[in-house]
Amino acid sequence: MPPDVKVVDRLTITFLVDNCTEWMSKLPPGFTHELPQHLQQQDHGTFDDAKGVPVLDFDNFCCGAHGFSALIETSVADEDRTHLTLFDTGPDSLSLVRNLGALEVPIQRIERVITSHWHSDHSGGLLSFLQMRRKVEKNIDPGSIPTCVVDVHPDRPIARGIAPGPAYDKVICAIPPDPSFEAIELAGGVLEKHSEGHAVANSTVWVSGEIPRVTEYEIGILGGQRWVNTHTNGEPGGKWITENHIMDERYAVIDVAGKGMVIFSACSHAGIVNVIKDAVSLFQRPIYMVIGGLHLAGPEFGPRIPMTVDFLSNKLRPAPTYVLPMHCSGFQAKLALEKAFGEGCVPAGVGIKFDMLGNKDADKLLFPSSY
Repeated sequence: MPPDVKVVDRLTITFLVDNCTEWMSKLPPGFTHELPQHLQQQDHGTFDDAKGVPVLDFDNFCCGAHGFSALIETSVADEDRTHLTLFDTGPDSLSLVRNLGALEVPIQRIERVITSHWHSDHSGGLLSFLQMRRKVEKNIDPGSIPTCVVDVHPDRPIARGIAPGPAYDKVICAIPPDPSFEAIELAGGVLEKHSEGHAVANSTVWVSGEIPRVTEYEIGILGGQRWVNTHTNGEPGGKWITENHIMDERYAVIDVAGKGMVIFSACSHAGIVNVIKDAVSLFQRPIYMVIGGLHLAGPEFGPRIPMTVDFLSNKLRPAPTYVLPMHCSGFQAKLALEKAFGEGCVPAGVGIKFDMLGNKDADKLLFPSSY
């Protein structure tokens, strides 16, 4: 049986952290650049009376950073309220809170933060977000604000490191530590640990469990390393061990009426083909949109690009309408996807918003087996 997840009538996505900002490229219908959003803000910048136009305030535009974060808003027609879910929080204490403020996001309405996996370019903004939310709470009736659940995988590493090729055996640096469970709770987050798939946001968002590794060429990160504690003769110590497969990684799915599944894969350490195969197997629904880091940047991953693009554009049927390669996807992968999908490869970046309306009647005609 497919997961018990509602088909939503409306989905709005706001990209809050990404490596790229994109102001001018042509976007498909439903996508909005950052600039028009600022012009709609009543208090944005200043107004030049002599020239009769507003003056842009670049100090309060979004900034890019090496990481990912997306705000997901879901709604079902016969329910009273929408649900705001934050998927990942970027790499640092600055970029997410800056961009939340720039886009005037009502952060007190965010009910849940999902961390896709334990790498700090996806968890680094979590504590600063919770602290920002706590400050906002002080100025609002506490009874009107939902608690903020922080949805994490229970297997948090002590540290993860990077060992570059060609040998992939010498750790040259550690990645900044992820927030601890204790720090998350002290900052006001209501901690939930999940290793299995589960529905959230009143069953409008699905968070996966462990992603099966079934694709031969998706072999993880060759230079992935993890620090583990060791105890020799009663003395504390530790060592680096190889960790090619980041098994705590999870993806998220929203099923939109008349469209199909929208998949968020923040880094695709499991491989985006493995992610998609798992989602299709679980839901038995077509994939409408693939969003996030595809982890195809750099020489280690370059050979996977043709096979990945071939799967998405030729082997997967129906093929996705849109692919949004972001964060760690890499320039060469974007070029290859643009060649295969044309305008269906969307140049998304931080500050861009996407609004999609579903259609329940069309859904029943297109996917009668779901009813």
